[in-house]
Amino acid sequence: MTQAPLYAIAQGPDAGAGFYLRAADDVQLRLGLWQHKAAKGTVLLIPGRTEYIEKYGPAAADLRARGFDTLVLDLRGQGLADRPLGDRLTGHVVDFAEYQLDIEAMIGFARAKGLAEPYYLLSHSMGGCIALRALMLGLGVQAAAFSAPMWGISMAAWLRPVASVIATASRWFGLEGKYAPGTGAATYVLSQGFFGNTLTSDPDMWEFMRQQAEAQPDLTLGGPSLAWVDAALAECAALARLPAPAMPCYTALGTAEKIVDTAPIHARMAGWKNGQLQLFAGAEHEVMMEAPATRKVVFDQIAALFDASR
Repeated sequence: MTQAPLYAIAQGPDAGAGFYLRAADDVQLRLGLWQHKAAKGTVLLIPGRTEYIEKYGPAAADLRARGFDTLVLDLRGQGLADRPLGDRLTGHVVDFAEYQLDIEAMIGFARAKGLAEPYYLLSHSMGGCIALRALMLGLGVQAAAFSAPMWGISMAAWLRPVASVIATASRWFGLEGKYAPGTGAATYVLSQGFFGNTLTSDPDMWEFMRQQAEAQPDLTLGGPSLAWVDAALAECAALARLPAPAMPCYTALGTAEKIVDTAPIHARMAGWKNGQLQLFAGAEHEVMMEAPATRKVVFDQIAALFDASR
């Protein structure tokens, strides 16, 4: 474990620090930690695809205001963690099981550093897929909150079997590291304008994300590889066959969601004992980065769940 950069663009609470650490397979990861003396516990925050620690500085501030420390992870292949391909802008993983090594390293760090207990899990998008698997494997947390979890990938019904065949066949021909069709090296917030974007309806949060990507382009990521698509589809299908964990849960979802498939979210939450699904009218994918009124409700609900689960 060594010190790592934690850029000021995070705009997080005071006393933030960055750390490098190694997963069990020797992949270097990065963690960002915001802690204070009076913490009621520590939130382990798992970002989505393309994301990085600094994007969650405001979330750490919201959690600090409600009494919690926050530990955020740069998943392998993202942020300042090791990237597996020569083209570092390709979001690539061969098997989603690799991400569980990152989660194990993260909670191991929390325990070794003696971070305030109990621990809670908060995740967004792809992070929600990874987090759900971690819960099913018995991750030692008291409760879990999800923002627009990727329990399915949004695509036209006719495209789903085609995408799976193409992604699987790419391995046979050594093309698994190539970008998925329709994607490339471009960073979404730098190539897309605010109007028509699928992330947030709040112009201030859009500008926050855009300025971060512009200031620190090394943190950014482009489209996913064919192998990532294959692995993601396989993991979502595998998780759908399993029962929900015996864990208090809160899920926030925008009604304007266009990135993840919402049907598996509704199905999962309908059968999750001690689970609550809250819909936010007009909100896009980044529910934790929506308008201030929406963000307040989301973080109030998350804090209420965590407080009730101590």
